Amino acid sequence: MSSLLLKNIGTIVSGDIKAPLIDGDAIFVEDGKIEKFGLESELNVSAADVTIDCAGTTVAPGLFDSHCHVVLGDYTPRQKQTGFLESEVHGGVTTFISAGEVHLAGRPKDPAGAKALAIVAAKSFANFRPGGGKVVGGAVILEKGLTQADFEEMAREGVRTVGEVGLGAVKNPEDAASMVQWAKACNMTVMMHTGGTSIPGSSTVTAEMVIQTAPDIVSHINGGPTAVALDEVKRLVTETDFTLEMVHCGNPKIMVEAADLCVEHNALARIIIGNDAPSGTGVIPLGVLRVVAHLASLSAIKPEEALCMATGNTARVHKLPRGIIAQGLEADLVIMDAPMGSVGEDTLSAIAAGDVPAVSMVLVDGEIVVAKSRNTPPPVRAPEVR
Repeated sequence: MSSLLLKNIGTIVSGDIKAPLIDGDAIFVEDGKIEKFGLESELNVSAADVTIDCAGTTVAPGLFDSHCHVVLGDYTPRQKQTGFLESEVHGGVTTFISAGEVHLAGRPKDPAGAKALAIVAAKSFANFRPGGGKVVGGAVILEKGLTQADFEEMAREGVRTVGEVGLGAVKNPEDAASMVQWAKACNMTVMMHTGGTSIPGSSTVTAEMVIQTAPDIVSHINGGPTAVALDEVKRLVTETDFTLEMVHCGNPKIMVEAADLCVEHNALARIIIGNDAPSGTGVIPLGVLRVVAHLASLSAIKPEEALCMATGNTARVHKLPRGIIAQGLEADLVIMDAPMGSVGEDTLSAIAAGDVPAVSMVLVDGEIVVAKSRNTPPPVRAPEVR
């Protein structure tokens, strides 16, 4: 078994929104999983195969992009984009959640084709890690004619999610209700498009439609890219317990107003963060970090809370064994600091000032996959491998 010690950590962000910060300066990883964390003097670690001196910087769980539109491989015909997943890893993202492979040229819209696409994408991404990142692919798009047996088969073959309800032929709550229940019975996580139309063939989805359909996740509550009205956002915050997703490729004003509503109604545990790309807005490798900085600088949300929304909150709703600094969970970690030139003195104060932090190192299963980010500004302090 291999072992890794991260020492001299200035701040540990837990990923747990209920207790965002951990008192300690070290994390010990064994065989790709977190074994111990806290004060180095109390961990009783005699030796490690690799030691990273974090130089007083911040360590957090690897970020999640809760909403991306992959196709197959690290490619999508949307914006003719190649390598966008690997590029996001350089922005600290270690887990990607597909919201549906809707941009596949000639995407099949019959039940057999929809099912086959979901299965092949799920199996493909189970074997492929772009830049070291983990992709939960194969989000099935609901098409008329899918049966309960189809959902049971997809679940057996590794499909974990239902892509945005509203992007396929099934658009209204009456048609979607039974499929949503079948998916949930198979332990799938259900996402639902919310707001105005995003691509040709999609539909405008209101708060009432979301409430009647009862998904797990309100996809892009701040619009993808067009948002519902604020009074509809308030209904989704106050009348449901759904997970509320905020994305970079959405309406920034509604995002901040929705965040303030969540603070007011003690709903921070329900917020997750995504990019919603590639899209007509483009491809933004630092989109998740930018949403974190927007929320922490423009609303009452604290920087460490925003980081937990991009990590542990997403892991919880998608039932994944990572995203939180806890014993036995996968050691997907990101080391960050204030970027050079920021008014912030460390990661959290830089985020609070609205700056994207400097990603200095990214680890997946305890292995370094990024030793120097090609996308963020350089850090004030850099970790050293010893």
